[in-house]
Amino acid sequence: MLPSLIFAVSVAMAPPPRLVGEFVELPTPTGVLYASLDLPAKPGPWPVILIHAGSGPTNRDGNGPLTRSDNLKLLGRELAARGFAVLRIDKRGIAASAKALTKEEDIRLETYADDVLAWANWLRKDPCFTRVGYIGHSEGALIGLLAQKNAKFDAFVSLCGPGRPLQEILREQLKKNLPDELYKQSDTIITELVAGNTVKDPPKTLAALFRPSVQPYLISSFKYDPARLITEVTSPVLVVSGTTDIQVGAMDARRLGEANPRATVLTIEGMNHVLKAVDGMHQLIQLPSYNDPSLPLHPKLVPAIENFFNRSLGSK
Repeated sequence: MLPSLIFAVSVAMAPPPRLVGEFVELPTPTGVLYASLDLPAKPGPWPVILIHAGSGPTNRDGNGPLTRSDNLKLLGRELAARGFAVLRIDKRGIAASAKALTKEEDIRLETYADDVLAWANWLRKDPCFTRVGYIGHSEGALIGLLAQKNAKFDAFVSLCGPGRPLQEILREQLKKNLPDELYKQSDTIITELVAGNTVKDPPKTLAALFRPSVQPYLISSFKYDPARLITEVTSPVLVVSGTTDIQVGAMDARRLGEANPRATVLTIEGMNHVLKAVDGMHQLIQLPSYNDPSLPLHPKLVPAIENFFNRSLGSK
C-alpha cells in the first residue's frame, strides 16, 4: 500500500550538463573545503548558483548517513542543463570537507556563514562566472541569510527554509515525536541553550541531539531569527515551501514573505522537505522519498527556480 501513496511522477530527467561534479577546492586557514561544479553544455561565462545543504551531516548531494535522496545533486544538474553553473559545497566538517574541522565543539553557525562568504568571493573572482545567486535548503537558508550581508548575492532562494528561530521549530518537531516526559526534558535543555548555557549531562535518549559537543553550535543557531535577517536582503528573493513538508511548514515561508515585501512566496502542492512529490504527511508515506535517489524532484520546482534566476541573474 505504501508505494501507491507516493505520486508516480513521470518526468523525463534533464540531460546531464557538459561537466557533472567537477571537483573544486577552497583552501582556508584551518583546512581545505571541497565542492562540485555542475556546468552547462554551452560555453561560458555563466551566471552561477551556490547551493548550501541543510542541517546535520548533509553533503553536497543532499545526503546524510541515514538518507539518500540526491535532491541537491538533482537540483544542480537540472539547473546546469538550463544554463546556470552550480556550485554544490560540502560543509566544513562534512564529507570531503571533514578534515577542515578537528573538533565538533568548535563549529558555529557563523563559521558556516563565513565559509559561504569565502566561496562567494571565490566565485566572483573567476571570469567564468557572471552574477552569483544562492539557494539554501532548510538550515542552509538561515546560513545564507546570515552570510548575505557581506556576500551580497544577486538573488536569493530560501528552499524549505525556516521562518522562525530554530528553537521554535525544534520544539514543534520534538513535541510531535517524543513522549511527554522526554519532551519536557528536551524543552528544559532548549531553554538553557537559548539562554546561552550548556547542559552537562543530557539524557542518553537525547544525546544524539543535545550531546555536549554540539551544544555550542545550537546556542549560536538559536540567536538568529530568519524573519529579521531577511529584512536586510535587498536582492530578489524567492521563498519556496511544500505542502507535504513535515520538517519546515508553509507558515515559515509566509513569515519570511511577510518580513520582506519584495520576496516572492511559492508554495508547491505535494512537495516534501527533500523536494520530492509525496501525497501525505505520515512518516511512513514520507520515508521512501528520503532514501530513493531515482525519484525525480517535484516537477514544479525546477521551472519555478529557473524562471526566478532567469529574471534575476540572466542565463547563458
